[in-house]
Amino acid sequence: MNDMTPIQTTLKDWETDQEVRWCPGCGDYAILKAVQRTLPQLGANPAKTVFVSGIGCSSRFPYYVESYGFHTIHGRAPAFATGIKLANPELDVWMVTGDGDGLSIGGNHLMHVLRRNVNLQILLFNNEIYGLTKGQYSPTSRIGTRTPSTPLGSVDRPTNPCAFALGAGARFVARGFDVSKNLPDVLKAAHAHQGAAFIEIFQNCIVYNKDVFNDFAAPKGAEDQQLWLADGEPMLFAKGTKGISLDRDALELKVVDVVDGDWQAAGVLVHNVKNRSIAHMLIELPFGPFPMALGVLYDDPRPTFESAVIEERTKASAGKEANLAKLLAKGQTWTVPGTAQDPIGTRVPGQGGNPETQGRA
Repeated sequence: MNDMTPIQTTLKDWETDQEVRWCPGCGDYAILKAVQRTLPQLGANPAKTVFVSGIGCSSRFPYYVESYGFHTIHGRAPAFATGIKLANPELDVWMVTGDGDGLSIGGNHLMHVLRRNVNLQILLFNNEIYGLTKGQYSPTSRIGTRTPSTPLGSVDRPTNPCAFALGAGARFVARGFDVSKNLPDVLKAAHAHQGAAFIEIFQNCIVYNKDVFNDFAAPKGAEDQQLWLADGEPMLFAKGTKGISLDRDALELKVVDVVDGDWQAAGVLVHNVKNRSIAHMLIELPFGPFPMALGVLYDDPRPTFESAVIEERTKASAGKEANLAKLLAKGQTWTVPGTAQDPIGTRVPGQGGNPETQGRA
């Protein structure tokens, strides 16, 4: 079902002749380049790759990747991507959405593609603003955000995209940011996962929400505020001088100091990507007292939606003859021969017909 034989490509093979049209300095440029550089490393085949998007700045993505692409309608990219994967499971499907497209009008569709576990990669660009429609607040905007639609400051509690994904039943949840050198590794992990792989990518909107993530995602100087997670590795940050431990009495995470590199003595947790409870704690960590948890937060595969659908179809059709004419002639059907004098003809009961319903057509 998944004949994805690796092939050799280069960055140039994934670049289109389209002019990339985002605002100068937009984080989308960095994400696009990270994806285009990662695809050759995956051995991906442009002829078997599809990028699907909804509406928004991020959703211009399919124009800029030399593969099959589908720029769909607002919030409905998950529905299209699901249909594509069911129609041809051989395709490698990537879905690109934004915090507005994916979590407001598209929240319902996003929830279902996650809970169904359709085998595709979901990239949600989160700039905490509506960029394409000129800077209104979005479902992820912070309390107090001043925009044309919230001139006095937003009073909405923002949505946490990764918490949403985990709550919807996602089996792979990860985080990265646009200019991070580690983003390709997160993309590779998502691609290796069999099932719906959700990645939240913090993305700088240079015009309407500039530098809102600089505390942890600035190109330089924010490294100490990043907790990059790796399965089987201790949760260390700030050049290994601090770590994340579990307060077993309060059942909550805490920051501990690491002396002389002895993280075990400090009680630092070792990351286990299959531990859903710890993943949820990491996702909900308040930034400021804690670093931003990045990388693969949760990865615990289960059978995919399309594999279950194909298995069901196979069982239902076992031992049955594929005969459309026979199927159409089943039940209340008639033949209408017709003549030159009577082109409509008279109903004549055919196979499965009902003689009591004969009469003029």
